[in-house]
Amino acid sequence: MTLVTDLFDRGWKIAPDSVAYVKGERTWTYDEAGRRSCAIAHRLLAQGFPPGSKFGVLAPNDPEGWIIVLGLWRAGMIWIPMNPASPPETLADLFTGFDGDGIFFHESLAEKFAAMRTSAGTGLFSLAFGPTQPGPPGLDEWIGDAPDHRPELEIDPDSVVAIFPTGGTTGSPKGVMNTHRSFSITFAHILLAFTYEPHQPPVNLAAAPLTHSSGMLSLATSAQGGKVVVLERAEPRAILQAIEDHSVTEVFLPPTVIYRLLDQPDLTERDLGSLRYLIYSSAPMSVEKLRKALSVFGPVLTESYGQVEAFAGISFLRPSEHFQDGVPRTDGRLASCGRPYPFVRVEIRRDGRTLNANETGEICVRGDLVMKGYYGNPEATAEALKDGWLHTGDVGHMDEHGYLYITDRAKDVVISGGLNVYPTEVEQVLWSHAAVQDCAVVGAPHPDWGEELVAVVELNDGMSVSAQELIVLCKQRLGSYKAPKRVEFVDDLPRSVNGKVLRREVRQSFWRGLERSI
Repeated sequence: MTLVTDLFDRGWKIAPDSVAYVKGERTWTYDEAGRRSCAIAHRLLAQGFPPGSKFGVLAPNDPEGWIIVLGLWRAGMIWIPMNPASPPETLADLFTGFDGDGIFFHESLAEKFAAMRTSAGTGLFSLAFGPTQPGPPGLDEWIGDAPDHRPELEIDPDSVVAIFPTGGTTGSPKGVMNTHRSFSITFAHILLAFTYEPHQPPVNLAAAPLTHSSGMLSLATSAQGGKVVVLERAEPRAILQAIEDHSVTEVFLPPTVIYRLLDQPDLTERDLGSLRYLIYSSAPMSVEKLRKALSVFGPVLTESYGQVEAFAGISFLRPSEHFQDGVPRTDGRLASCGRPYPFVRVEIRRDGRTLNANETGEICVRGDLVMKGYYGNPEATAEALKDGWLHTGDVGHMDEHGYLYITDRAKDVVISGGLNVYPTEVEQVLWSHAAVQDCAVVGAPHPDWGEELVAVVELNDGMSVSAQELIVLCKQRLGSYKAPKRVEFVDDLPRSVNGKVLRREVRQSFWRGLERSI
């Protein structure tokens, strides 16, 4: 069974002098990054931290932070991803809730770390890193003359490698414990989905945070001796420029960023011919906007479905599956998230039984891809892992050809007047309007129906549409009971660091101050 670091080490072996990471003018070869990660591991062990110790890494999108993560894994330790956009109090709560032992923080986030430390406690191990790290000794001084070869350490493939906070889009984050074994299946699926010739290794653009899917996807690139180009943030013009400058072959982006790429006035003038995989995930994508993306980018769009409990590799809809007879499909397949991949079992289940094709129920997953459980939360673990299946909380169906479709999150279903309405179905209609950039459909309190359907809409720059027009559009497509009763317009919807619209925050804005929330 593969350890997570084995993927990087394969690239290190076959291409030691090749560039492993680049950010701006700074590059790291495989040999430089590999040796540095080994030295970090040795220093941690020499300082008395045993395997299984838990460390947060608080950093912007930065290869140095990712190299520290590799060092933690080499020492048999556990990574706690930390979102630099989160408030200090939230970071402190996560760190203490996961019983963290120490934090590596980027010098650009020193103030945030100081505020976080006030909440988390002053006795924890901490170390700053970064190109202009001032003050007390930083990473280089701490590493000192530590050995730069791989530690001789036996690591159990079933040991925990990371505790990922859940997205928190439907409730308080929990700590998902993934192992070397579960991540190995993720990488096996990624390597099956995104294929390259040995003499043409991938060039991965990490525009989304390395602390989430982009970091994990980068390891599949490293396994092939490829290059990872790191951007500070997912800014559309910077993404397009990086694809041109570095001949990028693959990039993962949430749908909302792809929408913004489509709005770039010079998009069709860009040379994007190197791109082979434009991977979208993290949230449902508008089918209408997907068709537009296919017409602009060509056969490169690839959907990946997963969640931190079954990381990033349950199913894939590959580029060719978006097309039929050379044109984007019109038979509903574009709403699918593809077919499950070989090393996982997926069924649609309800009340302990497996449903037939095209019957709607909860998407359930089993196999080595699935998490070990939620850290320190046996009740939530027992609820999620029942009868040998991970109950994803996603509602959907599988068609007669084995393609998986997600209707919505079970917790996002709006019950209005006793009738179930799935927000994503309504959002698909709203997204189809040319003026709509993005939207969130939620249930707001209603004295008679319990909840009423409300659409919160973000418009494209320079475009307009009335609330009544959007309501009529939904009535025409879905019928009256599924149409929003109100439409509210906002400049910006709340989003996670990964670009996912935080429906929970939108919904809470309507229920704040009330005794009930349903």
